[in-house]
Amino acid sequence: MKAALMAQQFDVDGRLVAVTPAGGGNVNDTYLAVFRTTFSEERFILQKLNLAVFPSPEAVMHNMKIITEHVHERLEAEAHMADRIWQLPRIIPTKNGQDFLIDGDGECWRAISLIASATAHEHIQNPEHAHEAGFVLGQFQRLIADVPVEMLKDTLPGFHITPGYFRQLDDALATEEGQSRLKSSATAERCYRSVEERRDWCSILEDAKEQGDLGLRPIHGDPKVANVMIDNATGRGTCIIDLDTVKPGLVHYDFGDCLRSCCNPAGEETLDLAQVVFDTDLCDAIVRGYMTFARTFLTEQDRYYQYDSILLITFELGLRFFADYIAGDKYFKIRHEGQNLNRARVQFKLCESIETRESTIRKILEKYQ
Repeated sequence: MKAALMAQQFDVDGRLVAVTPAGGGNVNDTYLAVFRTTFSEERFILQKLNLAVFPSPEAVMHNMKIITEHVHERLEAEAHMADRIWQLPRIIPTKNGQDFLIDGDGECWRAISLIASATAHEHIQNPEHAHEAGFVLGQFQRLIADVPVEMLKDTLPGFHITPGYFRQLDDALATEEGQSRLKSSATAERCYRSVEERRDWCSILEDAKEQGDLGLRPIHGDPKVANVMIDNATGRGTCIIDLDTVKPGLVHYDFGDCLRSCCNPAGEETLDLAQVVFDTDLCDAIVRGYMTFARTFLTEQDRYYQYDSILLITFELGLRFFADYIAGDKYFKIRHEGQNLNRARVQFKLCESIETRESTIRKILEKYQ
């Protein structure tokens, strides 16, 4: 097994006991590696990066190193004031002192420390969990807010630039296969109508950036609930993981994605659209937690676009799932045919739920300004 061979290339004490698949991510291959000495055990996360998604692994690891070292330093300096032990994974170097390695097949591997005695949940468990998800994101954004954005590389050009995903969809639809997949079912055609209804609106955040209302900052890029670790002993958030998408961006991308992923208890994979609802009670809990820290760095203009970010990022993910389905499922991992199409229709249904609750959501946002 190649993963076992790769695990032994990293600077970890002991002998390899096991390497087993771990996590349910849609992009990278993830494993849990276990090493033991005669008196101790060390476990860490081994990953093979998907180079189709991350064609510049050196840039990914550059950003990760800058962010993790910066956050670790700040957490240590503030530890005496904290109400908990905050954490963040560290990069485990190879035996040659490198941050990652490329194997003989050109595949990229890296190792990161395991956040022990903590759990990442696929769905929000209760309002307290929702509050912690917002609290963790706000803390993370506060900690990285003073990293000069010029120090970070744009590892995913076009990521979260919603109008760009329309170009991907249009290119896929220009092919014979794309047209065939579009016409394959009524569900695909309904999704396409949902996309077209919002085509002109989807540039709202990019327009605000061009006008100078919003500016680039360091962002996480994928702060869904499954990336928030909850301490098993205390029930409190301890860190945010999966730092591959750290890059310059709008903080609204993070805020919107957190709300999108946390406020739909049915999750991204449900087959029952009747269960897809934007839960405003969970929204209230997340915003309350998030604004505890976000008040220190959000501007008035940032706050103005918070509602739009929730709706936009939900729509964007639906668009990305749908475009990938039309293109032949080349980006997101699937376990069965039609999975990306179902993921898309879930997000579009969530968009409709957000739109019908706009006044309630705006009142929540105003309450915590």
